[in-house]
Amino acid sequence: MSNESILLKIENKVAYITLNRPEVFNSFNREMALRLQETFDACEANSEVRAIVLTGSGKAFCAGQDLKEVTTPELNPGFKKILEEHYNPIIKRIRTIKKPVIAAVNGVAAGAGANIALACDIVVAHEKVSFIQAFSLIGLVPDSAGTFFLPRLVGFQKAQALAMLGDKVSAEEAERIGMIYQVIPLERFNDEVAKLAVKLANMPTKALGMIKELFNASMANTLEAQLDMESKYQIEAAQSDDYKEGVAAFIEKRKPNFEGK
Repeated sequence: MSNESILLKIENKVAYITLNRPEVFNSFNREMALRLQETFDACEANSEVRAIVLTGSGKAFCAGQDLKEVTTPELNPGFKKILEEHYNPIIKRIRTIKKPVIAAVNGVAAGAGANIALACDIVVAHEKVSFIQAFSLIGLVPDSAGTFFLPRLVGFQKAQALAMLGDKVSAEEAERIGMIYQVIPLERFNDEVAKLAVKLANMPTKALGMIKELFNASMANTLEAQLDMESKYQIEAAQSDDYKEGVAAFIEKRKPNFEGK
């Protein structure tokens, strides 16, 4: 399997994963989807990686599914395989990896591409980016957890309208309605993404992973169940080396040196 559709660079404890099919706006074919899963697995297993950035090469972040693949009989895996073996596993990996995942949206994010971005822990984009739930425009329904995350980010009414109408949402509007964390000026985009990623990579990784698990659980938990889970995780976090270092640094009035343990 060729590795060219996914690029991986590890620098300053940050793994930069780049979707690399710029000639088709980084749309997914089977090879790229499977390679992305393998790359997430490698980042999860690598203790040197303490934060992950997902971005795209060229002018787009990701245009979703490569329609040429699904309209070419000898290439088409079928929608069942595409969902069960491509997109659903990618979403599950993003949400279960115990390291922060930043979506650095560098261009249009459409269809599954938009929803993969929205499944990440922190989403940033520059001011020329747009997001679009493009599914209804070709007679499909949102997948890649779009119907799960979008209403939780922007509210039921707004999410349903975006899904039905296929409206294009600018980066500024996406930030305003809570769809993404932050818009970054284009000329500072790469530098600010790297700064954010390095900041996360030097934070207490174990605690960040636990925060992620708590927010995942909050999607379905009752208040009582969530309080119980918070208590359990807080007791565990208080036993970590990073907690001891954080308290010591606070008392000694110095910058903490977290090791993610």
